[in-house]
Amino acid sequence: MPDSREPQHAGDIRQAPLRTPQTVMRLARMGAFHQSRLSFMRVLLRRLKTEGWVVDRPVFDIDDRGVGVATYRARGPQATYTLVAFAHQLADDQRSDRVIAEAWDATFTLCDGEVDAAQISRLAGNVPKQEAGRIAESELVLSRANKSVRLFSHVVESLAAGHQPDPEMIESVGYLYRTTAVYGAGKFGAADRTQWSSRPEFTGSFQPEMLAVWLIRAFSIDIVEHAAQTKSPTTAVALDPDVRRRFGIGNSTGLGMAPFLINHPRLINSWIAARETALARVRALPAATLEQIDRFRHLSRRAARNAHQWHVADERQASRIDRLCRDFDWIIERADTMTPDDDMPWDGIYRAAEQALSLEGQEALVSLMFEPYADLVDGLADCMHADEDVAHRIDGTMRAADVMMMLEAQYDWTDSIDYDNPESQARVWYVSEEKLEPRLGERHEEPLEPYEQPLCPGRDAVRMCHDLASFDPDSTLGAFLLKHPEHRHMARRLQIVSKLAFGEIRDNTIGAAMIPIDLLRCKLSFFGATKFDPRSDRWLRITMYQGAPFPDELAMLDPDDLVYPPLQEACPGR
Repeated sequence: MPDSREPQHAGDIRQAPLRTPQTVMRLARMGAFHQSRLSFMRVLLRRLKTEGWVVDRPVFDIDDRGVGVATYRARGPQATYTLVAFAHQLADDQRSDRVIAEAWDATFTLCDGEVDAAQISRLAGNVPKQEAGRIAESELVLSRANKSVRLFSHVVESLAAGHQPDPEMIESVGYLYRTTAVYGAGKFGAADRTQWSSRPEFTGSFQPEMLAVWLIRAFSIDIVEHAAQTKSPTTAVALDPDVRRRFGIGNSTGLGMAPFLINHPRLINSWIAARETALARVRALPAATLEQIDRFRHLSRRAARNAHQWHVADERQASRIDRLCRDFDWIIERADTMTPDDDMPWDGIYRAAEQALSLEGQEALVSLMFEPYADLVDGLADCMHADEDVAHRIDGTMRAADVMMMLEAQYDWTDSIDYDNPESQARVWYVSEEKLEPRLGERHEEPLEPYEQPLCPGRDAVRMCHDLASFDPDSTLGAFLLKHPEHRHMARRLQIVSKLAFGEIRDNTIGAAMIPIDLLRCKLSFFGATKFDPRSDRWLRITMYQGAPFPDELAMLDPDDLVYPPLQEACPGR
């Protein structure tokens, strides 16, 4: 990668050098990423608003117990999609976020097109069963959710009594329902990705899943207002729109998502490259207008408020949030001194931040720097996809010496890792027999090694280097693999990632010090998640769409302006 500090040109857009993979593709930094203009939720809502999508609710057949079915129909210029939501009665002792759960407060599927009574009847026999049921190619997404019982009850009681719920209690939780899985791309009978990936409304990544979650959020509000109305028909009120917008939708995510970043190098490269290109474009700007500076100042204060409202029990993350709040003091102070006369203002603030801020603060700053520049950033979202189904045929004609050079160049970061040290191979990725989900075990405590998955590219590259070193350098890769077939997966991976600047994580993914939720957070930040709440080093809760417009207000509101909470009186801590 170039290391010159001189701006370069990418077409007609000036662009500074990208940050290097050695800087970006480290787990500690990836685990500090924040949502941005390129996050998939924001991309979806911008598209729905620009294209004038309309959402209605053709069916709301929910009884006084809160049991029944509702449908949410999203109609755009070329397509219609319908979320079918089933509401259930669930005993408290059955409510679990774990993947082994067999019952939920609500279950959902996003359908391709309109739905009729016959389809709803078929879905009613399958969607509530989730993994044990089967959906069809006419469905795109399968999901389920549980209530946040404490907040749900408080909101029902408040609305039934004729007043709005406590804002502090809303902020402390952030959602009425928490999804525990959002399956797509062919799982459990759903339409394969190839059936819809070329549709313009789904350009990018995870757009059907993001649409389903946005409609689930609307359902969560409708059903809590229905419960309040049922409880007290004469006094119940609806949520005030400004209060309603503070409800997102929660999500619990565990290790099942963690290997995704390792298993999809082309896709991850497209995500990271788009983000880094956006940063490089903003850093290359020779000056900023007063309007752009004011936008940055205002959003910095709102982002700081968001940090002050971010509370977790996890000590490691709580400490990082405390530091992030102090980092925002620095960002706001710098923003207040910026003027239109400053030369290269964004490059200047970023370089200073590298020395002054934590990784959380640096990456929060990166996201904020995108905000005033929709014209430079938003179009990059169209590049954030990759066809991972394209098979890579290993080029066996490569000289062994050339393969060795590629390995040494791509995996030079492994020089600092002693894989003979038991701590460097303390973990094993495997797949559970019961749920077919990725799991992480302790290599030296459990007999898991025979089941190990190839999710440790660094160690496997070192092993391949070791065997190549004693092989004829003028021979071919094909000959080497005939003798050492155990390196085929690494040879294929090497040829793929060598063409991708950001396709490989440059850290030990099986070491004792590895923190799995860093993998989760990186992916979830690209979704647009906020309020990361680690519940251990292996699973966490998040909030999605908090602050975003609801379907009935999308035409009137700018979704990009609602990501950070309003300032109200005074920013906490300021």
